[in-house]
Amino acid sequence: MSPAEATSSNQQVLRIGTRDSKLALVQTEHVVAKIQAAYPGLTIKTETMKTIGDKIQDIAMSKFGDKGLFTKELESALATNMVDVIVHSLKDMPTQLPENMMLLAITEREDARDAVIMNMENQGKRIDELPAGSIIGTGSVRRVAQLRRLYPGLVFQDVRGNLTTRLAKLDAEDSPFAALILAVAGMKRQGLGARISHPLDNVLHAVGQGALGVEVRIDDLQTANMLDKCLNHRVTRLACLAERELMRRLEGGCSVPIGVNTKWSEDKRTLKLDAMVASPDGVKEVRASDELLIVTADEEAEDEPQRFAQEDARCHELGAKVAAMMRQKGAGAILDAIHRPEPVSAELIAAATARKE
Repeated sequence: MSPAEATSSNQQVLRIGTRDSKLALVQTEHVVAKIQAAYPGLTIKTETMKTIGDKIQDIAMSKFGDKGLFTKELESALATNMVDVIVHSLKDMPTQLPENMMLLAITEREDARDAVIMNMENQGKRIDELPAGSIIGTGSVRRVAQLRRLYPGLVFQDVRGNLTTRLAKLDAEDSPFAALILAVAGMKRQGLGARISHPLDNVLHAVGQGALGVEVRIDDLQTANMLDKCLNHRVTRLACLAERELMRRLEGGCSVPIGVNTKWSEDKRTLKLDAMVASPDGVKEVRASDELLIVTADEEAEDEPQRFAQEDARCHELGAKVAAMMRQKGAGAILDAIHRPEPVSAELIAAATARKE
């Protein structure tokens, strides 16, 4: 394979790039295990790096207009052949990738829901049992927009940092937070599932939440052919393609509250997509839903590449259709009214890094 370098003993080496956070490393280990199971003789090296989003921990994500906050440095390493593959939380990946890169694989999805994590004093309670004025910590405008409509008596405050840092802020003696809202997937992957008070079944999750995205160079066919089957989870991939197409059509990112939920029929042929877009204050909201037959019976006898391409196309069609429905209902006015921040400047990164140090 072209990027998987040959050593002096002709042994192949695959270099995987990832962020250096604990969660990113756990997720990358999951991908490495799958590759190693398929190719026991392959040597895999993990290269870690910090992204802009890792460096800026004291500014709300909604202040940034660029969803590549957690991907740009990794993609730069991929473009310059420093690594062969990069692993992302799929929800962090922009829908528009650099020209010579592609989303090769989407891994099997962990629980995609958001969850409530109560502080020690509120253990055993549900979010609707908290007294008015209780402060809930979350860095997501999508969560806040929905929760403000559901629980108008609660107060929402931004909280940044990795999972360990956020939980430490929640558990501190002088903590202002009654609870945090975090992704179920991240908690479970780090062995913290027991801290989850309860999942939020009434809140639509982020596009791609719970799945991992594997990105490669388009011209690196050998790596793509090698990793495609061992990493792609077909059912998850199709659902996430529909979600990502919807977001692409709505031009959503970190500063735009877009929530989704995808659900397969019992026979795993028809996919339903529910979506919402809301103003950051939660006052205005538009929802739409539709379903489409993705896997047709007559395709089972067709060759696999052709069938997969047709199924992928139908998922894009579903995402585009639901996005169009939302615009017809007024989502465009909500999106146009949301302030689009400027991309993060080098000065801002330097200042944030200095504060952290």
